[in-house]
Amino acid sequence: MNYKEGYDWGKQSLETAGVSEAELDARLLLEKICGTDRNTLLVHGDRLLSEEEKNRYQDWIQKRAQHIPLQHLTGEQEFMGLTFLVNGHVLIPRQDTEILVEEVMREMMDGSRILDMCTGSGCILLSLLHYSNDCRGTGSDISQEALAVAGENARRLGIQACFLRSDLFEKIEDKYDIIVSNPPYIQTRVIDGLMDEVRLHEPLSALDGGEDGLVFYRKILEDCPEHLVRGGSLYFEIGYDQGEAVKELMEKHGFSEVRVTKDFAGLDRVVSGLWYE
Repeated sequence: MNYKEGYDWGKQSLETAGVSEAELDARLLLEKICGTDRNTLLVHGDRLLSEEEKNRYQDWIQKRAQHIPLQHLTGEQEFMGLTFLVNGHVLIPRQDTEILVEEVMREMMDGSRILDMCTGSGCILLSLLHYSNDCRGTGSDISQEALAVAGENARRLGIQACFLRSDLFEKIEDKYDIIVSNPPYIQTRVIDGLMDEVRLHEPLSALDGGEDGLVFYRKILEDCPEHLVRGGSLYFEIGYDQGEAVKELMEKHGFSEVRVTKDFAGLDRVVSGLWYE
């Protein structure tokens, strides 16, 4: 089997299985296994696959056809120009969340103290620390397995960060200049209708935001002021239809200059505000 034949078989298999972006996934899996790039398919399609490459590719295509996420097969996902380890214990970093990181970066100062609540893979905190100077960061999560992934990502990227197991603010003692969070925000009744890749393979605890999707925003806002310095900032990622609701919650809890930021699709994605009381 040569490179082009392998790709064609993989693409057809994924299309038959109803996998979205079958062409892209077939190519990316082949490139990961063979250590090639997108030009190989165009210029060196007659390159023969070794027996090991062919067997591994067929195995991965069969697993992807079962809607196992591509990132769980490759073990990584790019985010903010960095490569993060991912597995079934953490949410796969998504491009939408880069909007959250960029909003924080727009206003953060060198030397800031940052708390990333519900840190998961650590992609938000580690990106902020990577692209800033002399900032200190803590990532908290209730999942010890997620914290292990975050710690390994910090090690791989050579970034100093503290990761703490905590049920929201339960074990948090310090005050911070910035608190950022991408909490679970999907309504419970919606979860059964999500893509198999998400519903079956990503951690439910990182998805389920309760009956109205706002449970964790309320919980975080109850204790958040005790852990922000005066003039500190709070940033939330939100669902596309939660902008006004989260904005009202933040204003109700005393935050000032609360604003909703849209993503590149024009959908509400981030709510942020300042704490002065």
